[in-house]
Amino acid sequence: MHPMLNIAIRAARRAGNVILRGYQQRDNLMVESKGLNDFVSEVDREAEAAIIDTLISAYPNHSVLAEETGLHEGTEPFQWIIDPLDGTTNFLHGHPQFSVSIALLYKDKLEQAVVYSPLSEELFTATRGQGAFFNNRRMRVSQVAHLSGALLGTGFPFKEERYLEIYLSTFRALFPLTSGVRRCGSAALDLAYVAAGRLDGFWELHLRPWDLAAGVLLIQEAGGIVTDIYGAHDYLRTGHVLAGNSKIHKLLAEELQDKIPAHL
Repeated sequence: MHPMLNIAIRAARRAGNVILRGYQQRDNLMVESKGLNDFVSEVDREAEAAIIDTLISAYPNHSVLAEETGLHEGTEPFQWIIDPLDGTTNFLHGHPQFSVSIALLYKDKLEQAVVYSPLSEELFTATRGQGAFFNNRRMRVSQVAHLSGALLGTGFPFKEERYLEIYLSTFRALFPLTSGVRRCGSAALDLAYVAAGRLDGFWELHLRPWDLAAGVLLIQEAGGIVTDIYGAHDYLRTGHVLAGNSKIHKLLAEELQDKIPAHL
């Protein structure tokens, strides 16, 4: 295992312990609203602090881009992109779909990825050029070749209502063509599930880099395709993502090409 991936796993497990302790006392947690339908708890902040401490203790010159505390500047061309608790609303309601997401970017290329589900103890990892793994077993995207047999994942643009009608047009186009659509509430887990073959494809609008980064590398190393909605590779900037195995990704892109404005 790559030493940087090993450190990322250590950080994810440490954050997972913080999350599990908080999960047992959710009713007593301090929760704040950051915006429309956007919440942060003391567990988010404590888990993020644990991740940053672990990463910076090992690599003090690396920078960190974190959901809750923003950018921590470094002096080397490495940047960790972290979401300490992806699926905070699920967590606060006791819905068991939430995760820790950690990725490492080196000179604009994703190099390491960890998505960890602390409740189920499911660990998804990848290193560029070395494949993707689920609990240390190699994983691959699904082989489903037609939308009629595909199970898709998605996420509602609940923080950005201006995207809602555009999103609904994509949902109307895809839903009747597939075996079903699932909305988990943690984009990092959804992307990990695509990498593991549990979902055949995924699309969502207006995500943030910490929602996407780790899952993108997992899918790529598992043999899948990730682009933005327009087929480009600007997803970390735009937040608009389309993912799946090669056949499903192509079919999704064809169905959505006239549903998304040219400049969203």
